[in-house]
Amino acid sequence: MIISRTPYRISFFGGGTDYPNWYRKHGGAVLATSIDKYCYLTCRYLPPFFEHRIRVVYSRIESCLKIDEIQHPSVRAVLTHLGFTRGVEIHHDGDLPARSGMGSSSSFTVGLLNAMYALVGRMPTKQDLALEAIHVEQNLLKETVGSQDQVLAAHGGFNHVNFMPGGEISLRPVTLSADRVSELNDHLMLMYTGIKRTAASVAESYVNDVEARRRQLRIMKDMVDEAISILSAGHDIRAFGELMHEAWLNKRSLSHLVSNSQVDEAYEAARSAGALGGKLTGAGGGGFLVLFVPPEKRETVRSVLSPMIHVPFKFDYSGSQIIYFSHEEDYSSEEKVRDGQERRVFTELFPETAQAGWA
Repeated sequence: MIISRTPYRISFFGGGTDYPNWYRKHGGAVLATSIDKYCYLTCRYLPPFFEHRIRVVYSRIESCLKIDEIQHPSVRAVLTHLGFTRGVEIHHDGDLPARSGMGSSSSFTVGLLNAMYALVGRMPTKQDLALEAIHVEQNLLKETVGSQDQVLAAHGGFNHVNFMPGGEISLRPVTLSADRVSELNDHLMLMYTGIKRTAASVAESYVNDVEARRRQLRIMKDMVDEAISILSAGHDIRAFGELMHEAWLNKRSLSHLVSNSQVDEAYEAARSAGALGGKLTGAGGGGFLVLFVPPEKRETVRSVLSPMIHVPFKFDYSGSQIIYFSHEEDYSSEEKVRDGQERRVFTELFPETAQAGWA
């Protein structure tokens, strides 16, 4: 049995410039961090005593005979990508809700790849995990997603990520003193709006015509360097929050779907209560608000945003990890779960099902 743990992320600046149809022409950059809220994937080989040979447990429970019967798109794509042939059981648990702008879909894909590789005895690099997750989501599933979420989920940390016109992706950790990181973390609040949305549907409203939004995207990319300068040069930390406000106003201009009246009202209420800046995490439309709030104003902001859920967090530096590994158990020398034996045992137990297409 394998358990992988993969962090979610918060993007501060540059979101939108990490879509390949933009950065392959103009380049892109983001400043983002992974946080100590995680996606957990538990995987094991399925013993040969069930009528199904694939079981996937998430908000639904799927029991299937073949990979192409799986409804969960990432699970189906990952198992197909890996050419997986054995019976398998996969369970998902997450610290934060799906469709909330925290990169949960990419954390799931990265974590599943990591767990499945561990199950077959392989240890991919973090860069391999990121690039394969990008391939699964962008090329196999044809989803309108950027490339930052997979990188942050795989590597972890507070990073400056550059996306090159040639398609290369480079990651550089932002090196700050422990006190400066703690100061930044103490000025951030994460509030759940309760609005669920699909990131791709929001992103499609502006990504498919990025050339018409060239000015906004170039400004967003330039803000990455400005934000890093504020942090590394020891400027007043409040300048980071004020820059977040500028970036949010710029991002809202990308599409009318990036925000809505409910989010706008909440954001203005937070600003009136002392927040200096903030933004919706992810593509926009709902999910989580990350706010830059001086520590002495936190309680006031939390009060005016009630009943939104406040989620305290710290930065994560681990990236996707295998946190539990157990070798495959031997049921007996005759019943050891191997591809050939598994098919034979299943065929003997369930001949009608096997005849219908399992074996």
